[in-house]
Amino acid sequence: MSKAVILLSGGLDSTTIASIAKEQGYDIYALSFEYGQRNVAELNSAKRVASSLGALEHVIAKIDLRVFGGSALTADIDVPKAASADEISAGIPVTYVPARNTVFLSFALAWAEVLEASDIFIGVNALDYSGYPDCRPEFIHAYETMANLATKAGVEGTQKLKIHTPLIDMTKAQIIEKGSSLGVDYSTTLSCYDPSSDGGACGSCDSCLLRKKGFNEAGIDDPTNYFQASL
Repeated sequence: MSKAVILLSGGLDSTTIASIAKEQGYDIYALSFEYGQRNVAELNSAKRVASSLGALEHVIAKIDLRVFGGSALTADIDVPKAASADEISAGIPVTYVPARNTVFLSFALAWAEVLEASDIFIGVNALDYSGYPDCRPEFIHAYETMANLATKAGVEGTQKLKIHTPLIDMTKAQIIEKGSSLGVDYSTTLSCYDPSSDGGACGSCDSCLLRKKGFNEAGIDDPTNYFQASL
């Protein structure tokens, strides 16, 4: 079986891509980050998902993006609540973490080279997303080109890196339908930007609203533990 590095946050999208990679026959090497986010409850979800999928390894890399701030997820900035789900993609929101996917992919690239793996999976999405510039196909294509110029394995021709984005053109409802067909237990995942200390979802941040919208449009019961209703 081929090895694949999976960027696993413990959320809905990353859990779905991990399940897709497993379905496609890859050995799972899960990579999560403690990057200075305000709440690390999502890492507990990542651990559960990695275990349930039989990941051969699950690495949690520690970096500190709080030294730069600039985001409601890494600085003392309020997480926006109760916007309409249809309005979420209007502009780049304050929950955008500057260069986060660039940083995460760089770590994934390094581990893939050590593992002699040619495949990285990331759960970016260009349809039902929150306006993040590092979730677009143009970014992924440019990064993949750069990655194949940046490593010893790439220069020597022993590795041709492929960044897989199976969700890039899917709506949140389609993602949920796909994951459900693979047996994903979404009750173990956490997507919330502002969860409670015990991992309950707020129900009214951008990520919670998109999650609710997806389950509603898919016609599938939402198993998420919301500790408060949307305003």
